[in-house]
Amino acid sequence: MPDPAVRNAPERAVAQAAEDAPVARFRLRLTLGARIAVGPGRIELLEAVRDAGSITAAARSLGMSYRRAWMLLDDLNRCLRAPVVESVHGGAQGGGSRLTDTGLELVRLYRHIEQTAALACAEDLELLKALLAGGRS
Repeated sequence: MPDPAVRNAPERAVAQAAEDAPVARFRLRLTLGARIAVGPGRIELLEAVRDAGSITAAARSLGMSYRRAWMLLDDLNRCLRAPVVESVHGGAQGGGSRLTDTGLELVRLYRHIEQTAALACAEDLELLKALLAGGRS
């Protein structure tokens, strides 16, 4: 029987090549003075709250404390005209949190802007990636 290390070598080589491939990441931030009002971390937190149904579970999934998550969401709520997260009372789990319509729209718009920017710059990004060591794109 072939050695599993030898048998799995092609899959590992493909996985390593994928890890080493250059990736363009847009990191859009909207600021109010020196304060970051909207940024990638806050959007990721909103998505985690949306998916988990609670701030506690969202924070845990992102490896942050509940307090840190709550402070980020509170600051985000203060930066916007309407809150992005609301409490849900009752239910089988005893409540939780969910995104408001404003929160859902903020996530949708942010991700749409990222996608639009990536598509608009796709050709230039490929040229930029070709300049990297190894020249893989």
